[in-house]
Amino acid sequence: MTELFGIPLPALLGQLLLGLVNGSFYAMLSLGLAVIFGMLNIINFAHGALYMMGAFFAWMGLEYLGLNYWFMLGLAPLAVGVIGIVIERTMLQWLYKLDHLYGLLLTFGITLVIEGVFRSFYGVSGQPYQVPDALQGATNLGFMILPNYRGWVVVASLVVCFAVWALIEKTSLGAKLRAGTENPKLVQAFGINVPRMVTLTYAGGVALAAFAGVLAAPILQVSALMGSNLIIVVFAVVVIGGMGSILGSILTGLGLGIVEGLTKVFYPEASNTVVFVVMAIVLLVRPAGLFGKEK
Repeated sequence: MTELFGIPLPALLGQLLLGLVNGSFYAMLSLGLAVIFGMLNIINFAHGALYMMGAFFAWMGLEYLGLNYWFMLGLAPLAVGVIGIVIERTMLQWLYKLDHLYGLLLTFGITLVIEGVFRSFYGVSGQPYQVPDALQGATNLGFMILPNYRGWVVVASLVVCFAVWALIEKTSLGAKLRAGTENPKLVQAFGINVPRMVTLTYAGGVALAAFAGVLAAPILQVSALMGSNLIIVVFAVVVIGGMGSILGSILTGLGLGIVEGLTKVFYPEASNTVVFVVMAIVLLVRPAGLFGKEK
């Protein structure tokens, strides 16, 4: 059997794939966080709870309504986006001119409420969600066996992440979004409804989290704690990439997922802390993050 650095090649590639899958989730979640912080200046700690809500909506759609995975892949993010609109209009809109701490505390409270509701109904043991029939099984690539669903997760995440980046950075709509956050009064003078634009930006950010939740449902147990187990790592990814950096969040999320996967091969004891070690090193060298802008 072929070995690389003393590790069997199939085992090494398997861990790389696992790291890339985790990195895909990190990228999508940190992208949503970066969009919300970059456009709204809010640290959205509720992101993990809304990710969990997306996974639960997919499970409930199948369990109670018989709606399959593909239908819920579109419906669950839409439903969570509507909830995001309600949150932004009723609570967050009053905090934009205040210190970041207020937004962090409010969204942390929202997280506790959402998790508490789902824990009271479904507990914390987790609910299984079956891989859709079209993506079951695996493909032999010659050098490794690729589970079809994990390959789909990586491809879908990359397509969505870079589509969002292109929308924000390369289109007139993205230019309006960026201008609306930097100088809202001037943009409103041109007849653009800035409050509505901000609301839809928050809805879009949390819809990304819900989309990641639906992708994660067949891989992980759908539980009330699945968001809280992930959100701290995702915040570290955002800090490393640079707060508010769209491209930085995507590249850093994917890269750190791979680093985490390789760490599980060569030094498993450090796999749960390697992201935070990287964060500490980056902050010492470049406090604004790898892709952030110094102020």
